[in-house]
Formats: sequence, structure tokens, C-alpha cells
Amino acid sequence: MANKLKIDIISDVVCPWCIIGYKNLIQAIDELGVQDKVDIEWQPFELNPDMPFEGEHLQQHSARKYGSTPESSMNFRKEMTERGNEVGFTFDYFESMKIVNTRDCHVLLEYAKKFNLQTELKLRLFAAFFSEQKDVSDREVLAKEVATVGLNVKEAMAKLDDSYALKATVNRASEWRQLGVSSVPTVVINRTTGVSGAQPVKAFKEFITSQLAAS
Repeated sequence: MANKLKIDIISDVVCPWCIIGYKNLIQAIDELGVQDKVDIEWQPFELNPDMPFEGEHLQQHSARKYGSTPESSMNFRKEMTERGNEVGFTFDYFESMKIVNTRDCHVLLEYAKKFNLQTELKLRLFAAFFSEQKDVSDREVLAKEVATVGLNVKEAMAKLDDSYALKATVNRASEWRQLGVSSVPTVVINRTTGVSGAQPVKAFKEFITSQLAAS
């Protein structure tokens, strides 16, 4: 148990299950008291890589992509709101809410990693999109969130027009897909063993315990 477990969380900032899964994972880590034995890194996954700049109305998106009816979409929002309350996260769905392109978010998250501010930025983006009715594809919004977590705004935002940074982020997301990740959240330990979905706290505790014992 001397070595730290590398925990990769593959997710997208417009995925409600991803923040629920993260909250459960952190609770599992806290209850086990192994905060010093794990190292978390967020990995990019674009749920809608071809989403146009203007985005798509959430209800229309759900109907087109998942075949959701207005009733099932409403029930899903209600369920997520309740689940969010259970883990201390606010989902504030609203009538004109859109699903947007998140590629810029992922480029910024890759940048934030260098300064150990990746989780702080990820949580800010989750809150901005789901709790604060913000468009996380809007670069003015992103600049403010970058500033909020203490990153250099000018340097960070320059990455969004850096073809190398963009290519590196897209390639990283592609690598995870090639490794078999097809849904999010997916939590992978030491690049060898993973679980998909917003697992309950108990399941995450069992997963981490087994991997610590094997390390």
C-alpha cells in the first residue's frame, strides 16, 4: 500500500451522472480515509463532439439522441435534482437550457492540470453549467471560471487557439475511446481496471479497497 493509486475519471462537464459519480467517489475515499493514497486526474470525453457553436435545446437534444419524450425528460430532470440534493450538488434545469460543445472546457482542463487546479476547475464548470445557468461554450464565461480558480487567464485562454493544445486534447479523448471507454463517467485505476457509471459509495469503496490490496 506504499504506492498511490492513480485514479483517472473520464467525463464530460455536461454529464449530470459525472458529478454524481464524483461526489460518491470522494465520499468513498473520505470514508476509507485514503485521501493520501490516491491521485485523481480528469480525462476528456466529449459526449457531443460535433455539437455546433449555437448548441441544442436540451429537450430537443434528449429526444434526438435518446428518444426521450417530454414526460421522460421532465422525470429525468426531477430525478437528477433529487440525486444532486442527496450529494450536496444543485441541478437547476431551466426551460431554455442547451447542451453545448465542451471542447474548449477540456482544453482548459488539460492546461489546469499543470497547476494542480484541474479538479477545482472541473467542479467550477459543473456548477456553472448545471447550477448557475451558464453557457460553458462561451469563452467569456470560461475566462471568468478560469480566473475564479486562480489560473492565468491570458495564458489559459490562449490555449483555446493553440492547435497543438487542441490536438493533444482530442487525441487524449480518442485514446480513451480506443481503450474501450464508451460512456461516462468511467473511473479507471492504474490504467488497468475500471468501472462505468455513477456507482454508489459502497461500490466505490469496494473497488478502491481491492485495488489498494493488490498494489
